[in-house]
Amino acid sequence: MSNIADINLKADGHQRIDWVSRHMPVLNAIGERFEREKPFAGLRIALSIHLEAKTAYLVKTLARGGAEMHVTGSNPLSTQDGVCAALVDDGITVNAIHGSDPETTVKLWKETLSCHPDIVIDDGSDLINLLLGDCKEYADHIMGGCEETTSGVQRLYGWEKSGRLAFPVMAVNDARCKCFFDNTYGTGQSTWDSLMRTTNLEVNGKTVVVAGYGYVGRGVANIARGLNARVIITEIDPVKSILAVMDGFTAMSMNEAARLGDIFVTTTACCDVIRKEHFEMMKDGAIVSNAGHFSIEIDLDALKKMAVSKKELRKNLDGYVLPNGRMIAVVADGGLCNIAAADGHPVEIMDMSFALQAIGAEYILKNHKNLQPKVYNIPDELDRHVAQLKLKAFGGSYDVLNEKQKQYLMGH
Repeated sequence: MSNIADINLKADGHQRIDWVSRHMPVLNAIGERFEREKPFAGLRIALSIHLEAKTAYLVKTLARGGAEMHVTGSNPLSTQDGVCAALVDDGITVNAIHGSDPETTVKLWKETLSCHPDIVIDDGSDLINLLLGDCKEYADHIMGGCEETTSGVQRLYGWEKSGRLAFPVMAVNDARCKCFFDNTYGTGQSTWDSLMRTTNLEVNGKTVVVAGYGYVGRGVANIARGLNARVIITEIDPVKSILAVMDGFTAMSMNEAARLGDIFVTTTACCDVIRKEHFEMMKDGAIVSNAGHFSIEIDLDALKKMAVSKKELRKNLDGYVLPNGRMIAVVADGGLCNIAAADGHPVEIMDMSFALQAIGAEYILKNHKNLQPKVYNIPDELDRHVAQLKLKAFGGSYDVLNEKQKQYLMGH
């Protein structure tokens, strides 16, 4: 039984899904194999990812492999009701509604897990957290799971260390075909897509402050430079700060950068990156946004307490007026801006990431009996397989070592 906003929105959803299906050659190839082999026949997969068209195509790919799919959204702000309706129209069980409040969202997650899944595919490890806690009774058939975000993998490693993790999980986020492309190129383009759509302001000539210089921060910073912005990097790691400087950016603390920035983007997977003392120093009209998974990167509670008034400036853009008259604009209520205020990563990028999710789930299916309750990396041969399929779609090729070269590299 599905729980969605309106089945009558299905036409829009089908149109969106049909479009992405034309631009996901890797997932298409995997889907064709799945349809022949039916690896997931008789199994239930619970999936919680930003529920938009690209995710829907992953769902349909897994269903082609015989899986009984039970789907929810990892963030209600990114859930597209039309896509949910289209999936239900295709016979998929969906529990997701755009804009649901936190209590309702958790209820929808629990409804999804009530299928007693064999495999879970997660974004932020929220479903896994429930299976390890409030929904333990639904984990009686669980083989394992896949997690595709930096923040989710961080949570998993903490649970593994404490002994709380009860089943194996594939760290899809750490695969090269995920972090090299999705985190860098995907987030870089989609973040600026969301900021330009939301504000309708130019980027060139502005000072952009990017908090964090991991794969995501590098992507956001490089696109900003390409748009002719001045870019400042804030970091807690002096090594990454040096890397930022070597890459041509300015590195400083947030306390120094707060008074200089026109646009702020957090990309750290940590909490309270932009805090009360930073809001107090910001320019009138400064724009604050988050490109990390959780909204806690911006201390929005502190800003709300500081503000004497709040008003909607544009769709997905709220202005907070401080006692001194300065206004700070916040994108998408501090949520993941590239999805909450746009369409997420480019289709071709998610082709690789979702291909890893699909074959990661298959790996769990084939190997779970030999895996401990730990976090595992995607095997290199699977990572390379996705890369080979994508390279073929691009019309590219690559060299292969001969026997002499192999022996040389082995030290013989």
